[in-house]
Amino acid sequence: MATENAIAHHDEHRDDEGSRIGMWLFLVTELLLFGGMFFVFAVYKYVHYDAFHLASKELSALVGTINTIVLLTSSLTIALSIKAMEDGRKTLSLVLQSTTLVFALVFLVNKYFEWSAKISHGTYPGSEEMMSRPNGEILFFGLYYVMTGLHALHVIVGLIIIAVMILFTVRGSIDRDRHVHLVNAGLYWHLVDVIWIFLFPLFYLIA
Repeated sequence: MATENAIAHHDEHRDDEGSRIGMWLFLVTELLLFGGMFFVFAVYKYVHYDAFHLASKELSALVGTINTIVLLTSSLTIALSIKAMEDGRKTLSLVLQSTTLVFALVFLVNKYFEWSAKISHGTYPGSEEMMSRPNGEILFFGLYYVMTGLHALHVIVGLIIIAVMILFTVRGSIDRDRHVHLVNAGLYWHLVDVIWIFLFPLFYLIA
C-alpha cells in the first residue's frame, strides 16, 4: 500500500510535456553547434575545393556507408522499442533497445579501426606527415577529426543513455504508462543519426 502511494505521489509531480520540451530545446542547441561547424566546413571547402576533393579520396566510402546503414537501422530499432513499450510489450522493447546498443557499439568499433588506419599512416593533426601537406588538406583532416570525433562522443553518450534506459526498463521504472525518458533517449539518438547523415556526404562523398 505504501509503495502504491509513493508511486502515485511521484506521478502527481510528473511533467512529461515539460520533459519533452526540455529535450527539444537541448536538441536545438546541438543542431546550432554542428550547424556552425557545417558552415565553417562549407566556407573552407569553397576556398580549398581541390585540396578537399583530393583529401576526401583517402577516406573509405565503404566504411562510411556501413556506418550510415548501422545508424539508420539503429534509429529504426529505438523507434520500434518506444512503440513496443507503448503497446505494453516490455520484453520486445528491451530486445530492441539492446539491439540499438549493439549497433552503437558496431559504429564505434568501425570508427576506431578507421581512425587507427589513418593514424598509423601518420594522417593526424600535428603529425610530421600531415604538416607537410597543403593547407587545404590540413584543414580537411583537422575538421574531419574534430567533427567526426565530436559525433563519436555523442554516440558514446547515447550508448550510455540507452544502457540506462535498459536498466530502468528492467527495474520497472519505465513501462507502458511511464516512458517519457525512453522517448527522450530516442530523440537524442535520432539527432545522432541526423548529424551523421550530413557528415557522411561532406567527408566521404566529395570525391
